[in-house]
Amino acid sequence: MNVKVKPSYFKSRLFLKYMASYLFVLLIPLICLTFVLYHNTASNLRAQIEQSHLNQLTQAETIVDTHLQQMNDIASRAAYDPRLSRYRVHDPYYSLEAITALGNYKAASPIVDEMFLYFRGDPRIYSSAGMYDLDVFANKYQFRNWDAQRVDRDLNEVKYTTMRPADLVGRGTGFEQSTLVYLVPIVPNSPNPHGTLMYFVKESSLTNLIDSILGGYEGASYIFDAQGQVLAVKNNQGEGLSTESLASLVSLSTGTHSVNIGGVPHSVVSVKSELNGWEYVTLMPSSQFFSSVLHIRTFIAVLFSIVVLLGALGAWMLARRQYSPIFQLSEFALSKPVSAMSRETDDVHEEAERGNELDRIRSALQAYSARADLHEPYARNHYLLTLLRHGGDSPQAAGLPESFGLHFDRARYFAMLIGKDLPDSSPEDTQDWQLMLTMLAEAEYPELGARLHSVALTKPDQIAVIVGFDPMEETEETGQIDRIVNAIYDHLEGIGRLNAAVGIGTCAEGTQRLNQSFIEACSAFESRIRGVERKLTHFGDLKAESGEACWIPKAVLLKLSQSLKQGSADVAERSIREAVDMLRAPALSALYMRCMGFDILNTILKTASEAGVDHLQNGMPSLETFSSPDELEQVFLRLAHRICEQVEQKEETEAHTLMDTIVAYINEHYADHSLSLETISQNYSISMSYFSRSFKEKVGVNFVQYIWQKRMAAAIVELTTTDEPLKEIIQRIGYQDTPNFIRKFKKETGHTPGQYRKLFSEDAASMKERA
Repeated sequence: MNVKVKPSYFKSRLFLKYMASYLFVLLIPLICLTFVLYHNTASNLRAQIEQSHLNQLTQAETIVDTHLQQMNDIASRAAYDPRLSRYRVHDPYYSLEAITALGNYKAASPIVDEMFLYFRGDPRIYSSAGMYDLDVFANKYQFRNWDAQRVDRDLNEVKYTTMRPADLVGRGTGFEQSTLVYLVPIVPNSPNPHGTLMYFVKESSLTNLIDSILGGYEGASYIFDAQGQVLAVKNNQGEGLSTESLASLVSLSTGTHSVNIGGVPHSVVSVKSELNGWEYVTLMPSSQFFSSVLHIRTFIAVLFSIVVLLGALGAWMLARRQYSPIFQLSEFALSKPVSAMSRETDDVHEEAERGNELDRIRSALQAYSARADLHEPYARNHYLLTLLRHGGDSPQAAGLPESFGLHFDRARYFAMLIGKDLPDSSPEDTQDWQLMLTMLAEAEYPELGARLHSVALTKPDQIAVIVGFDPMEETEETGQIDRIVNAIYDHLEGIGRLNAAVGIGTCAEGTQRLNQSFIEACSAFESRIRGVERKLTHFGDLKAESGEACWIPKAVLLKLSQSLKQGSADVAERSIREAVDMLRAPALSALYMRCMGFDILNTILKTASEAGVDHLQNGMPSLETFSSPDELEQVFLRLAHRICEQVEQKEETEAHTLMDTIVAYINEHYADHSLSLETISQNYSISMSYFSRSFKEKVGVNFVQYIWQKRMAAAIVELTTTDEPLKEIIQRIGYQDTPNFIRKFKKETGHTPGQYRKLFSEDAASMKERA
């Protein structure tokens, strides 16, 4: 249960600093202004008051323009937000994400009451509250001067940003509210916009904003658009103006004016926006406008005291408003201790606890940044592995490759599989393979125009390499690929005891066919000739062995077999279509076609048996089917899809079973100080990156954190149930650094191990006495 902690404002040095800053900002100009008001004549004070009022209204105009510009910026961002594209908004799976995105954009502007997204020609409109049909929208929001037909027309035809004057809008509950409607076509400034973003802005939001800046202004405030229409009005005097009087206000230039309205002199301040041509006007009877000047000499001391008090209150409120989110972030940072971090991070955290709230937040951000840096290599490898399994057509988050430092800007790509030609598991070999993985993580060969990205696979003795290159002039593509592969192999040979064999897939444009190239590389690797000096096998060089009773190339059958083993349905489908196309040769006899069909079927069934997939009898083709290539193709495709589905299910089941076994092993051996990612990976023949990623998905925390939690729980049990020395307890649970353990224990519990043991003993004794 989370208990909300109330801040102690006057005990916080940061809060007192904020308040002192606001008071300083308030008092210095106030003292200067008081001195000027006291020593200048009434005429000078009048000019100063007029200028002050003009500046305040200019500030209000600037703030309103800023809010309008912010809404335009929101429209620009929303127009290019993939979450708000037409197809994702209409997709039931992504529509909730689009509604959430609209809510986030709406929250970005303080004056927006509601925000709607409409795609032209669409019978529906979307808001942060959900989706409406246009008829339902018209019934829910009933404008007094904007009927449903005009709403529909404006949403579909508006080409420029438009602000409609304030209108009373019924919300379906009998309550009407004066609201302005701001229409922004999207994409903004496009001659053919495809949609409209509509904002609802309460009239009171604009008028109250002006009143707040003017400081309790008691006159009337008007906002006119560039055509002289009244967009918003607030009349604190309760008297409306005639059309002629309003027209006279629109024609005024920027500045302070004296205008007779209804035979009464009024002081009018007018400011015109350079952004959109709007005019901001305030007016008040001159006698009220300058009443403070008439009494300034008498009440200067009282006024000064009141302003100081109000300023102090305002400074307290502003400081509180600014301090509250910082305090909440600080409490959150303290409530989320980052365990299993380095000593340097711990020291920074302890220094922050002695500082103010900003220091604590800075410390937490540094700790979280360190954790993100720790997990980035595993996330990067997972992304590259997904690219190899599904190709460049797999869905990707915008900007994800760049966040990992990956740049796929080459024209051509192919995949390589590097593995040990002969099994060997000596520690030196493991170090050499780690060195190779590090060397190929992101290597470049500028003279060949190539860039490499290595990918750790599930098997610890295999890695994949994604190679991208730009074709070189006057050099054939096959020759350039051979040079790149030989350069990589020479570097591997220079490392030492790698004993590496390499399978190379075919090349394609872009990353869309990387999954096929990877499967081809795996096929080439499995078809390698062992014991030769230079162990490079190109998939394109695989030929059908002489004397085979079929004419389907061996490379096609190998690729089909490998794609089925890896559960890649799309590559398997392409391989089957490629093989069956050979059965459609015009000169092929029915006997040969059946034999070749049996060869394809035998490859599928043999691969299924090797992958442990059974129960395929129901999908077996009949003998009559072997007379029709089209029917055979459909049967083979159904079999391939069934096999791929079962292979994926089997891999997922085996992965969960393996993780359960590893978790059980860790729970039993967590006190072994030699337990590490490397030892677990070696014991269970999996790569460290795969183990780290799968372990966190299984238990919710990373391996280091899990070991720390287990040892922490064991230490607490030992402390509270035994009287053994602390050092022996720490060593028995697998921790060898006693000072570091004590520091982390205190951070987790708030007490040192000795204090924790004493506190528990006192609690137990008191409970016995009460019993």
